[in-house]
Amino acid sequence: MKATVRWVDGMMFEARADSGYTVVMDGPPERGGRNRGSRPMELMLMAAGGCSASDVVGILAKARQGVVDCVVNLDADRAESVPKVFTRIHMHYVVTGRDLKSGAVERAVTLSVEKYCSATRMLIKTAVVTHDFEIREAD
Repeated sequence: MKATVRWVDGMMFEARADSGYTVVMDGPPERGGRNRGSRPMELMLMAAGGCSASDVVGILAKARQGVVDCVVNLDADRAESVPKVFTRIHMHYVVTGRDLKSGAVERAVTLSVEKYCSATRMLIKTAVVTHDFEIREAD
């Protein structure tokens, strides 16, 4: 895997990886940015959510569960001093489907966070990562 990050101006950067898609990163005005993109640490948190959500959906599909939606709400704290790594991350999964089995959802979430999600596995090195879930019945 390869990626390129190119400085645009101020505190704005464009990143492109092997997939060819571009992500814009920018800082707040007080740091020379213009608020025209996500912060790099926000992207790390979002990446953990995306990585894990894709695991959960895939695991539930293989288990023949009728999942129709999966949302991961993440809440994190960072260290006060540099480097301001994540110290705590809580991942709350809202899984919607038809007749979902609680045990299957719990298994999918646990497997993702504790085994399969590469992003979460890296973040566990500095942060206490916790998780829970709720199941909603699809209309």
